[in-house]
Amino acid sequence: MTTVNNSESSLSVQTSLAAAMELGLEPGRFYRNAYPGSLNLLLTYPQGCQANCSYCGLARERSVIEDGQTFIRVKWPEYQLSVILDILQKQAADPFRSRQFGRICVSMITHKRAAKDCIAVVKQLRRSVDIPVSVLVSPTLISDTKAFFTTLKKAGVDRVGVAIDTATADLFVKLRGKSVGGPHQWGKYWETVAHAVTVFGSDYASIHLVVGLGETEQEMVTALGRATNQGAQAHLFSFCAEPGSALAGHEPPSMGQYRRMQLAAYLLNNKLAAISQLQFNAKGQLIDYGQSLTALLGMDLAGGQPFMTFGCPNNKGCVACNRPFGNERPGPLLRNYPFVPSGEDMRVIRGQIWEGIVKAEEEDGTHACCC
Repeated sequence: MTTVNNSESSLSVQTSLAAAMELGLEPGRFYRNAYPGSLNLLLTYPQGCQANCSYCGLARERSVIEDGQTFIRVKWPEYQLSVILDILQKQAADPFRSRQFGRICVSMITHKRAAKDCIAVVKQLRRSVDIPVSVLVSPTLISDTKAFFTTLKKAGVDRVGVAIDTATADLFVKLRGKSVGGPHQWGKYWETVAHAVTVFGSDYASIHLVVGLGETEQEMVTALGRATNQGAQAHLFSFCAEPGSALAGHEPPSMGQYRRMQLAAYLLNNKLAAISQLQFNAKGQLIDYGQSLTALLGMDLAGGQPFMTFGCPNNKGCVACNRPFGNERPGPLLRNYPFVPSGEDMRVIRGQIWEGIVKAEEEDGTHACCC
């Protein structure tokens, strides 16, 4: 891999397979026309990421996979940034092209040069194309995150994200911190979220959380509430195992667990409910939203939006970062819908929401009830 540096002629990045397909750099077709709305660019270095997160395809100690390394379940091919920019400019100038990327997201990895190189990439993007730019930051090696965010904003970034991923401090240490020889610290990540909100404003900062890493639903909702109370949006991922990672054998969360967390995140992100209204059983499962879902979201459950991918918007306010099939293979059982769910999709979703709830009589004499 080519090292990213500040010479514009040699900037090199990885991009998601879906984005590479949309750029015409990789072959393939999109299931149900789920075209990516955002171009994800990942900084890359010969040494790789210096973190060692147990679930991550970029983990320092991940085993080498014979048929090629993946990240978030798919390969991320590498290209010269200049090649990508040339394609974007040609697409923008094409009067017959019906689609354009609505956002570009530059993702940092844990590497000593990532902060400096991120700024260089952002500046070149803003000089070259008229597309909103976000940054997914890696806080660990940034000594002054507030100053870094101020620099990013001046360079033209309008939104930033922080991939906290785990719902609790204990899981963070176990899966990302000292327990696995990783450098990340829970406190530093949440401090970075606060600085992001200060610099970019409420709802212009976001966090990533991964459902299914061992947390209870109540613990995940607590993390969601912490983010929204600080003024950040919460974007959900469902855990999917990376071959060769420390959690390669770990199962994804049940569909019921994920649907309940999607609904909680949607309600909290949009300030339609407060954590104090939500009720949990003795197993920490979310069993009541305070009102019926129909009362909160309407008969159509907000048009299926809670079950679509949460991500940064385009300049029209619609979600651009739809990450097609980032949590599963294309097919009828989707976790994050990269498009508006159809009537048949919603029939399936409704049947999944309350799957797996432990009934009161199974809870060692407790009397929580399932709605």
